[in-house]
Amino acid sequence: MTPDEFRRHGRQVVDWIAAYQEKIESYPVRSQVAPGEVLEALPPSPPETGEGFEGVLADLDRVLMPGITHWQHPSFFAYFPANASGPAILGDLLSSGLGVQGMLWATSPACTELETRVVDWLAQLLELPEAYRGNGVIQDSASSASLVAVVAALHRAGGGKPGRDGISARYTLYTSSQTHSSLEKAARICGIGAAAVRVVDVDPQSLAMDPACLETTIARDRAAGAVPLLVCATVGTTSTTAIDPVPEIGVVCRRNGAWLHVDAAYAGVAAVCPELRWLNDGLAQYADSYVTNPHKWMLTNFDCTALWVADRAPLVGALSVLPEYLRNQATASGEVIDYRDWQIPLGRRFRALKLWSVIRWYGAQGLRAHIRSGIGLAQELAGWIEADAAFHLHPHHPLGLVCFRPLWPQLPDTEADATTLRIMQRLNDSGELYLTHTKAGGRVLLRMAIGAPGTELRHVRLAWDRIAAAVRAETAP
Repeated sequence: MTPDEFRRHGRQVVDWIAAYQEKIESYPVRSQVAPGEVLEALPPSPPETGEGFEGVLADLDRVLMPGITHWQHPSFFAYFPANASGPAILGDLLSSGLGVQGMLWATSPACTELETRVVDWLAQLLELPEAYRGNGVIQDSASSASLVAVVAALHRAGGGKPGRDGISARYTLYTSSQTHSSLEKAARICGIGAAAVRVVDVDPQSLAMDPACLETTIARDRAAGAVPLLVCATVGTTSTTAIDPVPEIGVVCRRNGAWLHVDAAYAGVAAVCPELRWLNDGLAQYADSYVTNPHKWMLTNFDCTALWVADRAPLVGALSVLPEYLRNQATASGEVIDYRDWQIPLGRRFRALKLWSVIRWYGAQGLRAHIRSGIGLAQELAGWIEADAAFHLHPHHPLGLVCFRPLWPQLPDTEADATTLRIMQRLNDSGELYLTHTKAGGRVLLRMAIGAPGTELRHVRLAWDRIAAAVRAETAP
């Protein structure tokens, strides 16, 4: 493709994306295709000769679009937001156009130094601890960040021996029933083993980790000869946005020499709003690592996860491998950061460009307005649910997620939950909105996560009216 061809087709692609954003409400929120339908429409063999790009765009509309679930749709309330925005898309385009491989400072100094600066900007916007300044890195996901934190904790606890000689001690890792599954996966990958992951009790009302139970569990493990390696405290759990008491958990970690990893993948970016800085309680005093995702709720399209460590030495010590072909004068000088030593893979994309673009376009005020809009809409929804005698509102909803369930007083719990799930499936099948569910207290809850850039009060109201009507239709004689 020549530069002139790229210009022509590039304009077509940008126009296509802009048109998609303009008409996104015309699509069913969740894809309506059956399994294998997209695959069946694709040729079984690649073309022998090259084809024009017009054919790609035509098949995008004809074949792929029916199989797209529209995460940016204003009636997408499933999972957490996966915000995309114009500045982020353009930043990603610039990154792709430059084609930078930023594994070393020497392979593109601007890639490294922009990342250092923009992650520090983010730390300032969120008012994170001073110890994190200069100690941040962009990962592809919070799952990768959790794995990196476990590896760093192993390095620190074992004095470097686990990476050199393998794991010989018996390490234990502590989560709650609400912790993201990536922590168990990290334990498996690192060789600690899923059996070494302890699930700590939670408060039955708030679903937050119980520090007293954590203390007891660690004491029992230590008495049995295990080494408490890492505790994961979550600020905004995936299920219900429960918030673990980080200061109290931090005291337990400090007393037992365990690494404290704080997972604020969804909720952390909300601290851009001063009134939500309580989300950072305990970080400065206790957190060894902290992660949040601009690619969820901060208008930066996937993938862009920010990870900070209070001390980079265990992280770099665990992950630094320097073969001859990567040796260079800048690295040898010790004056630069090589982010390859802060992550699992060697290669790195220029992700900082899109985060830089977003922060510069919106500024702190624009980012705060977006977060506050989602929270405000969620509180409106919570008020409607609470006022409706046919529904139970889960009491914890400080951010953009609201959990609730219909009340089925004439049905046993199992049948009531099955009815709730059946209604949710019917609503999702309609294409008019998209919900997910979770369980709390043994009961099925519906989840509405509000935060898509285009979501307005009218979308939330229409979704609630459809949910309430579906429930009433189920109970009508």
